[in-house]
Amino acid sequence: MDKIIELLKNINYQIPKELLFNYRKLNIKDDELIVIIYLINQSSNIYNPKQISNDLNINLNSVLEIVNSLSEKNIIKTEVKKINNIGCEIVNLDLLYEKLAFVLTDTKKEDSNLYSIFETEFGRTLSPMEYQIIGGWVDAGYDEELIKLAVKEAAYNNVRTLRYIETIIVEWGKKGIKTKEDVEKNRKKFKNNSEKNKELFDYDWLNDAENN
Repeated sequence: MDKIIELLKNINYQIPKELLFNYRKLNIKDDELIVIIYLINQSSNIYNPKQISNDLNINLNSVLEIVNSLSEKNIIKTEVKKINNIGCEIVNLDLLYEKLAFVLTDTKKEDSNLYSIFETEFGRTLSPMEYQIIGGWVDAGYDEELIKLAVKEAAYNNVRTLRYIETIIVEWGKKGIKTKEDVEKNRKKFKNNSEKNKELFDYDWLNDAENN
């Protein structure tokens, strides 16, 4: 992670934010990300492990292991091509961009589906601030299915505010509620407890005492 910070401080390196935000979804480790960023910023795609080792101050064997790992994950591939009639080993990053494109496409589909549920239940278009708040729940680690269920629960209770939905999400998180079945069980439990409390409240303690 320290080396990533060093790269971020170096204005000579360009780091695509899509890669920085999604590299873990591609099962890319921190040290692998450093090498990828280095390769992206090279004017030449000729594979030179010794140069990589010197420039990034990484042990040569570690560079070879990282490149091998990325190749096995189908993130990058090395191939031999002729440059000026000389056979050279080059690094091809097309696989990285393809995988990243798939991740971004899937993320947009999921986000669109999540936000559309809010807009359907609210009966209006969400504001930029509301988009940010909902996205913050996802970034905080709350499962999207749990958020969707919370929206439905709020609508069931005829309350359609983000603050109320957030309260539901937090409380459900504490109780370990994750599925639709968990929601139904919690709802029945709440209903049963409410009925017991109502019976207790309606009980005529005074007359009962007099009759005894």
